[in-house]
Formats: sequence, C-alpha cells, structure tokens
Amino acid sequence: MGKGGSGSGSLSDGVVKKILLSYTYVAIWIFLSFTVIVYNKYILDRKLYNWPFPISLTMIHMSFCATLAFLLVNVFKLVEPVTMSRELYLSSVVPIGALYSISLWLSNSAYIYLSVSFIQMLKALMPVAVYSIGVLLKKENFKTDTMVNMLSISFGVAIAAYGEAKFDTWGVILQLGAVAFEATRLVMIQILLTSKGIQLNPITSLYYVAPCCLAFLFVPWIFVEYPVLKETSSFHFDFVIFGTNSLCAFALNLAVFLLVGKTSALTMNVAGVVKDWLLIAFSWSVIKDTVTPVNLFGYGLAFLGVGYYNHAKLQALKAKEAQKKASQADEEAGRLLEQRDGDGMREKRDSQA
Repeated sequence: MGKGGSGSGSLSDGVVKKILLSYTYVAIWIFLSFTVIVYNKYILDRKLYNWPFPISLTMIHMSFCATLAFLLVNVFKLVEPVTMSRELYLSSVVPIGALYSISLWLSNSAYIYLSVSFIQMLKALMPVAVYSIGVLLKKENFKTDTMVNMLSISFGVAIAAYGEAKFDTWGVILQLGAVAFEATRLVMIQILLTSKGIQLNPITSLYYVAPCCLAFLFVPWIFVEYPVLKETSSFHFDFVIFGTNSLCAFALNLAVFLLVGKTSALTMNVAGVVKDWLLIAFSWSVIKDTVTPVNLFGYGLAFLGVGYYNHAKLQALKAKEAQKKASQADEEAGRLLEQRDGDGMREKRDSQA
C-alpha cells in the first residue's frame, strides 16, 4: 500500500515537473520575444533612442547570430550540422535567405512609423497570408470554411486599422509587406526543405541562412543607409545597446528551439497570442501608445479567428495521428495473423511427420 502511494506520488511529481518545465519554456520565449520587439522599437523610434536604420540593425543581428551559430556548430560542436550540397544550398537556402532578409528589413522599418500595439494587431494576418500563399503554391487545399475564417480575421484587422489613432499608410504597407514575405518564407521552407527531408532547427537555420541574409541586406544598405550613416559623423557604435540587443535576438532563436522541441508548435502559437495581448497592454500602459476601443474590438475579432484556425489545425493533426496509429495497428495485426498461420502450418507438418 505504502509503495503504491509513493509510486503515484512520484508519477504526479513527474507530471507536475513536466508541466512546470513547459510553462518555464513558454515564459522564457514570451519574455525574450517581448524584449526583442520593445528593444527594436526603442532603438529605431525617432522619439526614443533615435537610430532609424532598420537595415543596419538587421545586419548587426545577422552578423552576431551567424558568428554564434558558427561557434556552436563548428567549435563547441553542441549542434550537428546538416549534410548539404552546394546545389541544394543555392536552390533551397538562398531563396529562403532572400525572403527572410526582406521580411526582417520591412518589419524592423515598420517600428519607425507604427506603434507596437498596432504592429501586433497587423501580425494577426499571418495565418491568412500563410494559407493564401499555400493555396496559390498548391501546398494547401482550398476549403470554403477555412477561407471564410481567413476573411473574418482580415475583417477584424481592418476594423482595428480603422480605429488606429496614429495610422500611417507607409508603416502599414511596410508591415503588410513583412507579413507577406514571412508567410512566403514559411511556405517555401515546406516546399524547398521539408519536402526533401531536411529539418533545420533554429541554430542550424541561422548557421546556413544568416550569412545569406547578410549578403542580401548589404546591397540595399550600400545605397539606402550607408550614405546617411557616413554623413552622421557624430554616431559611435554603442556596444552595450547593440550587443545586448543582438544577444536577445539570438537567445530568442534558442528559446524557439527549446519551446518547439520540448512542447509543440501549437503551444508556441498559443503563447504567441498571450505575448501579443501583453505587448498591447505594455504599449498602452508604459510606452503610452493610444489603444482605442475600436482597435481592441477589431483585434478581438481577429484573435477569435486565429484561435479557431489553431483549434481546427490541432483537430486535423489529431485525426492524422489517430489514422496513422490505426494503420500501424492493422499492419501489426496482419503480421501476427501471418505468423500464427505460419506456426499452425509448421505444427501440422510436424505432427504429420
């Protein structure tokens, strides 16, 4: 009796430990994601740190992340590199790097023109963009009910935009462009890498993609930001600000690796929703951004649509898993039946002999 009690106690302890660990990973990811967004806003905003050079900031991040990823893979050997030919790198990783660099450039540029809260509301369009591009590139099947849900998300974001107190057309174009390029990158990862059996975790992803991003960003940087930076002779590189900012960006990639590896992509989606609401609250209460009731109503509609989309995806995933288990069970039953028939035939032959 005593043994049974201690056994069940240790089991519940194990479960509690696992749940606490999952919540810890979620909390770390939310904190880092939150920090990177607010930190980037602080650096780029003209009213705050006043360094409005989004390409330069993205290049600093990519240089730092590429260096650390190189050390983790080649020097400390904490992460295994992926076997990749030159042809595969050029045909698969380079296009993904190009899309990622444009997405980061545009999204960081949006911080100069829009509030943190409004950017988070516009990011709710990500499932709409991923689904639409997936349908266009024949990676997703067109379903009327899913498209209706996507339209409801878009309608919610449109209401939020209508209620935005500091609406800036150029900022909205930049953020929507960032969403479109990021959604295309996510679909292209499925087409160019996952379909070929190549799985990149955030560290190996940075190892291969960050140098590529750096090369792509160098071209617009030379023409757009370098001439302005050259004229701004008063600028000195603040190692504390840019060093800690880059470290947070790299830590965020590590947190994504831990969160998806130890929990699931769906947990990350749910955590993302919590993070968005926290950012909106922070933006309103601390940064003193104006958040209107129309903003919140529109984002609430979009939030319900995104929640329903995640729920539908989870149900589809569960159904797929159940189907897979059922077919495995059928195969196993078939094998056992064959084995039993074989044993029966052998016994029959032995008795005749």
